[in-house]
Amino acid sequence: MATPVSAPASVTNAGREFHLDERDFRFISELVGAKTGIQLSDGKRELVYGRLARRLRQLGFDSFSDYCALLKQDDGDELMQLVNAITTNLTSFFREKHHFDYLARTLVPAWLKANAATRRIRLWSAGCSIGAEPYSLAIALREALGDERGWDVRILATDIDTNVLATAAAGVYPEKEVAGLPAAQLRRWFLHGRGANAGMVRARDELRDLIEFRQLNLIEPWQAPGPFDALFCRNVVIYFDKPTQKALFDRFADNIVPDGHLFIGHSESLFKVTDRFELIGQTVYRKLR
Repeated sequence: MATPVSAPASVTNAGREFHLDERDFRFISELVGAKTGIQLSDGKRELVYGRLARRLRQLGFDSFSDYCALLKQDDGDELMQLVNAITTNLTSFFREKHHFDYLARTLVPAWLKANAATRRIRLWSAGCSIGAEPYSLAIALREALGDERGWDVRILATDIDTNVLATAAAGVYPEKEVAGLPAAQLRRWFLHGRGANAGMVRARDELRDLIEFRQLNLIEPWQAPGPFDALFCRNVVIYFDKPTQKALFDRFADNIVPDGHLFIGHSESLFKVTDRFELIGQTVYRKLR
């Protein structure tokens, strides 16, 4: 998911292009919190100013008060612009590689046995950002399955940010985004651009065909095409308060198969949040009930 980046704790309006007072900041932070579950503390005031100043210029506004007035009468379009502006997307291919190693070496062989009757595997990348995670999952699955044929494999990839979803669905990235992958893996799974597209790569259809990209807000009512054998929600819930985390993890549990797996970010934990999973590895959990 798109996640906020830390920023200095204070903003002074002296010399600023736009005035951001306490009332307007509080309105924006409460609106973002209600819409996304992300908590914007006073320490995020600089972030709010920096992310929204460009939007104010685009709209021709003179102050944040004008922008807040627009949000109060908005039918939803500007609210999505707000969410897209406030959130950012820190991601990379095979980030936290131990998760993908566990998937390929432990889970896929187990699924080949446990799911032999249905020949079905379902994964969910919740908070997929620009697509590095679901494409990494697709590569890991394709490589781990090897010569296995006839399996119904699907990856649901969701994010609240419509801009990053457009990038993810296109599957086109600067070469620097995949520079850390082994050369053989790059040749196998990506097409390299030429001419006007030089310096870019595109995920092959073999990967793209496994993934369904969908806009989804995790704190609003949702239905997902599960149940899922494994769910990746990494570096997302750290920005939610504990009650929101508990509600979300319990909903995840409802959508994961018995003994299915949940992968979370390196800074996150389910300790004292929910008792529906047990820790079995480094930020890897198994569903208990």
